[in-house]
Order: sequence, then structure tokens, then C-alpha cells
Amino acid sequence: MDGDFVIGGVFPLHHYKHSLKSNYTMLPEPLRCTGSIDSRHLRFSRAMIFAIEEINNSTELLPGIKLGYQIHDSCKSMPGTMHAAFQLSNDLDRVFYTGNNCSQSGVVVGVVGESGSARSMSMSRIIGPFNIPQVSHFATCACLSDKTQYPNFFRTVPSDQFQADALAKLVKHFGWTWIGAVRSDSDYGNNGMASFLLTAQREGICVEYSESFHRTNPHSKIQRVADVIRRSTAPVVVAFISSTEMRLLLEELSLEASPPRQWIGSEAWVPNQDMLRFRFCAGAIGYGIEQSVIPGFREFLLDLSPTKVASSPLLTDFWENAFNCRLGKSASTGKNMCDGTEDIQMLKNPYTDTSQLRITNMVYKAVYAIAHALHNTLCPDANSSTHCDKYNKMVSKEVLTHLKKVRFNQNGYDVSFDANGNSVAKYALVNWQKNHNGSIEMVTVGYYDASLPAGHELQINRNLMFMEGITEVPKSVCSDRCHPGTRKVLQKGKPICCYDCVLCPEGEISNATDSLDCLPCPKEFWPNALRDTCFPKPVEFLSYHEVLGIILAAFSVGGACLTIMTAVVFFRHRESPIVKANNSELSFLLLFSLTLCFLSSLTFIGTPSDWSCMLRHTSFGITFVLCISCVLGKTIVVLMAFKATLPGSNVMKWFGPPQQRLTVASFTFIQVLICTIWLVVSPPFPMKNFTVYKKKIILVCDLGSAIGFWAVLGYIGLLAVLCLVFAVRARKLPDSFNEAKLITFSMLIFCAVWITFIPAYVSSPGKFTVAVEIFAILASSFGLTFCMFAPKCFIIVFKPEKNTKKHLMSKN
Repeated sequence: MDGDFVIGGVFPLHHYKHSLKSNYTMLPEPLRCTGSIDSRHLRFSRAMIFAIEEINNSTELLPGIKLGYQIHDSCKSMPGTMHAAFQLSNDLDRVFYTGNNCSQSGVVVGVVGESGSARSMSMSRIIGPFNIPQVSHFATCACLSDKTQYPNFFRTVPSDQFQADALAKLVKHFGWTWIGAVRSDSDYGNNGMASFLLTAQREGICVEYSESFHRTNPHSKIQRVADVIRRSTAPVVVAFISSTEMRLLLEELSLEASPPRQWIGSEAWVPNQDMLRFRFCAGAIGYGIEQSVIPGFREFLLDLSPTKVASSPLLTDFWENAFNCRLGKSASTGKNMCDGTEDIQMLKNPYTDTSQLRITNMVYKAVYAIAHALHNTLCPDANSSTHCDKYNKMVSKEVLTHLKKVRFNQNGYDVSFDANGNSVAKYALVNWQKNHNGSIEMVTVGYYDASLPAGHELQINRNLMFMEGITEVPKSVCSDRCHPGTRKVLQKGKPICCYDCVLCPEGEISNATDSLDCLPCPKEFWPNALRDTCFPKPVEFLSYHEVLGIILAAFSVGGACLTIMTAVVFFRHRESPIVKANNSELSFLLLFSLTLCFLSSLTFIGTPSDWSCMLRHTSFGITFVLCISCVLGKTIVVLMAFKATLPGSNVMKWFGPPQQRLTVASFTFIQVLICTIWLVVSPPFPMKNFTVYKKKIILVCDLGSAIGFWAVLGYIGLLAVLCLVFAVRARKLPDSFNEAKLITFSMLIFCAVWITFIPAYVSSPGKFTVAVEIFAILASSFGLTFCMFAPKCFIIVFKPEKNTKKHLMSKN
């Protein structure tokens, strides 16, 4: 239609282009479109005409200006789109023929189209140098936001960058981390899928496969893609694909039984009513442009009189395909003549279906956007409401400049463009659901609004139906989630979503699901059986409340009581020959030191503290040196006594009681000095031992200085060896009761106990180290007590007739 200014339109009104092989020796034939007409895109083109007629009838928008239009059929082909772009960019006025009338049309001030991204890119590169603005209603490729390459491109449909983010958030929302991906092998599919995969990777989603094909590919390529989908383990498939390619893929999948798949789709095919015939796709979820209402549009679509249809070859083609009949002298063959009973009101066809006006509204808004930019160019006076200057020598560049700034509301829908020519991203979340009749219908179950705060863009307000009609969210993961107590170990050669759940190592926990690493418990804690919580380790030490501690304490107290009883017996018979003959003063001192030896073992039992750790080793060392010193003194006395019986010997005057006391005191003082240096330099202290047992803490006394400890033991051992040597020398001296034999036997037991103590002490774990030390103290103490005093007590108590000087001096 002619007008003062013309808005161009390019739509793929036919499915296929008639291909011709050129021999390059003559001009190619004109492009001819063959195949069935696309009723949906016919509705889009009619929406453009409807919007222009509305604007022409408006008194507020472009008053006094008549808009015309040029609508071209690209036949969904690149050559067809390029041919239309060249037609629209021609500066010479075009002449259109309607019957026998001809009229001259004005210059093209803007173009609505194309539907495909790749074709829109080609069109923009052709008309862009002429500064002709292009507003697409369906080209969603994010690449078209590049203003350095496509400065004249705008769109009323959201960019695929927003849709890719929305699809990734949708997949993440349902917990699907293992998916398949199918795309169109075109700018729309490749760029859209690339954006989706990048966002999906950030969301932790893995892709098992990513396949692409184009509708012009051999059938074997489509078969291969279908086989990949059938064999895959991922039940969720994201299809960033045009409706034509999706139809070819679903037709191929329908030829052979396939496992159920949960389809997630882009706006190119999910809201397409024509796709609902594939019932095995029930449960498909995807985004679509928001539904809209265009007042009066349905009546306009259905207002097709036979005369109007017959005057348009395009409408004639549509009418004959819709009713399967032939109009007048149409070229259609094999069809009966239309008899006039055809009723378009009763026709069920995408052309007449206005229940899901989504992309149609994008065409409607695109026309109004160009009209508002033209209005701002021709009508700079805001108060001008009667007419605009249609003779203004404007250029399309001015319309392009004003188009960047348009902001208006049409039928309740806001229209504006950002710096990249994109409109605000708002999507309806569409779900294919089975109704009570078993047929598939599209239900809007939520929406996605990119202008909302992060994390709140996706809103679902109705129940969804998934594959096979189920209402529960299907699982689509490569590996099940790892529970607390385990960690993820990636499977070699597979994506990060494929992993094994491995139990945390000993001593480590994970308290979160899908942990990548296990964390070690603090030193004083240990994991529970599930290894998801750390509990305090039990503290272990030799206690008075356990059987071993009670037994050792009982023997310790019993030994002390035994030495006290022995001392009482000796004290009561202190005037008896056997007591006098065995140096009663050293005997009582020895009994006192043995009592202290027995009692010193009690300091090893109970909770170690600073004082108990220092006391236990020093008291043990000093009391044992006192004990061995007494025994050594008695041994020396025996030797001296027998040497004193030799003629002319006065040895005893040099080793009388004062010298004996000084000897004992001197030997003991040396041990006191060693212990004092030990306590001053590096005293023992309580310590928590974490190395002996992993699951419990051993509370022990650290030696502080190992040299100090072994110096104390070494000094005791030195005195014991000296005592043993002297006793061995004195054991064969004549006397019926030679104490040297008893000392020899007692020293053998003492040395045997402490020699075996060393390896046992070093190798015993935990509290048993303390028990071994106590056992050595008690064993050596009991050995000395029994060997030194049992025979004497036996004679005193049970054989008093032998407790005489005569018997003691007897050589038999």
C-alpha cells in the first residue's frame, strides 16, 4: 500500500524456496517460493497491516500523515531476505500495482523484520549503510546487540542473552545438573546455546552432549542427532532451536520409540501452537513472549471477503490451502472449486488462533515504535495535534536517532530500547499440559522478569506437569548428591557433575551436602560414625575409678601397711639378737623408705597436674635412693663386721653408726641434687598425648627433660649394682644367718625388675606406661621387703627358739 512514508516488512511467508541451479552463463531466474504457506507468519504480516491502519486512523499519532507498507516474502531463505533488503533500500520510488490502478509510494523510513537472527544480520548489513532503522519482532541472537556491527538494529523481542540466563536458572531451579543440548546450526542456535552453556557452567550444570543441525542438512544428520538423544542418560534436553528444525527433529523421534524426555525449550518453538501435535512432548517447559490482547485484531483477521481474497495472490494461496479448494482461475490443480460455503470463522488454523498472541504483539509494537520515531521527527512541536509536515525533507537517519529515544505505552505494554537496541526482557513460563480430553494445551505457569532483583527473576505460580504427565520433578543428575560425611571425587574423563561419593578419611568430616573436601577435626575432637560431626575425644588416664587403678592402689597401700607391720614387729623385738645383729637403725630407716616407696606409687594414679607430675618422679627417685642407700649401708656393714674379726683389725671404728648415717645421707643428697636440677631446668608437666590413640586423648606427665628422668633412674641403677657387687662378695662369709645372702637375692630381684621395666616402659601405650612404672615400683618394693625382712619376721614370730645369739653365731 502506498503512503506518504513507507514501512517495510520482511516475513518468511512460505516454508521453502524453489532452488535453481545456475550455470553462470545467463541471468538466473527470479526467486520463486514453493511449499505451503506459513499461516503463523501470515498472521504476523497481517498484524503489521492492522497496526498501520490503526495509526492512519489515529488523530494523535502522525496526524495528517498516511503510512504505506511494503511486505516481502523471504521464503525462510538467505537469498530471499537479501533480495527483499535490496528492494527496500532502493532510493527510487517503487511502483506497486493493485489491479489496473497504479500509485507512487514514498520512501522507506523503517523495516519490520526479519524473523530469523541470521537473516536479520544479513538484512542489517545491507540496509544499515543507508541508516534505515530495522526493528525485528523475532530475531533474538545476542550477537545482534553489537552496535559496532549492527548500528541500525532494534528489537521488541528480548535478546537471547536474557533467555539463556533464564533457561539456566530454570534448569537450576529444578535441580537438574545433567542435561543434553540441541540447537539450530545457525546464528540463532549457535550463539544462543553458547550463551546458555556459559551461564549453565556458572550454575554448576553439566552437558552430556551438544548437537546441532540445520533444516537443509541431509536426513542422516537429523537421524544421528535423534539417536544421540535416544541413547543419552540425561532425561532433560534443552532445545535452543527454531520451530522448523524442532519439527523435523520431533518427526524423526516419533518414528521410533524413545525414552521419555523432559524438553526445555526456547521461545522459538515452545509457544508455537503448531508443535502441540507431538503428544510425546507433553510436559515440555520453556519461555515464550508474554501473552497479549490486541483489541479488534481478531475481527480484522477474519474480515476476508471473497473479493479481498481473490485480489491478493498470498491470501488466495492461504485460502486454498486452508479449505483445500480452488478459487476461480487459480493455478492450483487437483482441487475442487470453492463453492462459497467456506467459513473462516469456523477455521481452526494458526492464522485464526488469537488465544496466544505473543510474537504478534512484537510485530504490533515494532510498527508503533517506528511510527513514534517518525512522529518525533515530523512533529517536533509537542502541541501539534492536527497534522504533521509530510513535506519535510527528512532522512531515515533522523528516524533512527529518534528510535533510540522512544518510550511509550501501547495497549498497556511499555515499549523502549536500551543502548544496545534491546527491549526489557520479560518472558512467560509456558508448560505443555494434558487436559481432561487427553490433548495438549499451553498453560502459563509463571514468568521471568530480568528487571527484578537477582534471585527473584523467576516466579512460578502454578503447578507444573513434567514428562509422561507426572507432577513430581524428575531427577536428572549424573551422580546422586553426596551426603554429609562424604566428599566428591571426580570420575576420570567425565564432566564435573559426574563423581563418586567417597567416605571422608579417618579423622575428617564434611558437614554439608556435595562437599568437595573433608575438613580435619580439631586435635581434641574426633568424628562420629557418620563422619559429619566432630565430638570431643574421651580423655584417658590411670584413674582411681577403674579396675587397674584400684588394684594398683590397693597393692600400694597394702605394701605400706606391710612395712609398717614389719616395723612394729621389729620395734617390739628391738632387743632381740636377730634385730640387733642386723643393724636395727638401718633396718628401721629401710622400712621407712620402703613405706615411702609404696606410697609414692599413689602419686602416679589420678589426673595429672603440675604438682603431681613433679612429685611422682622426684618422690619415687629420692625414696628409692634412700632405700638402696640403706641396703648398701647394711651390705658394707656386713663386710666391715667380718673384716673386723680378723686379728689387729679396727675397721669398725671407721664405719660406725655416724659413718653409716653419713653414707646414707650423702647418697640420698646426690639424688636430691639431681632432682632439684631437673625441676629447675625442665620439670615434668601434664600433657595431652594425641599420637598414641587417634580416637582418645591420653593425659600423661611429660618428662620435661628426658635426661633428668634417665639420670634419676641411672643413679638408682648404679647404687643397686654397687649393692649387688658388695652383697655377692659377702654372701659366702661364715655365719648361720648371713644377711648378705638376703641382700644379694633382693638386689637380683630389684635389678631384674628394673631391667625389664625399660623396654616395657618404652613400648607400653597410653596409661599403661604409668601402670608399668607403678608395677616396677611395687614389684621392687615387695621384693626388698620380702627378701630382707620375711625370714627375720618368720624367726621372730614363729621360731623364737632360733632368735638367740648362740644360734646366730653358729656356723651350721
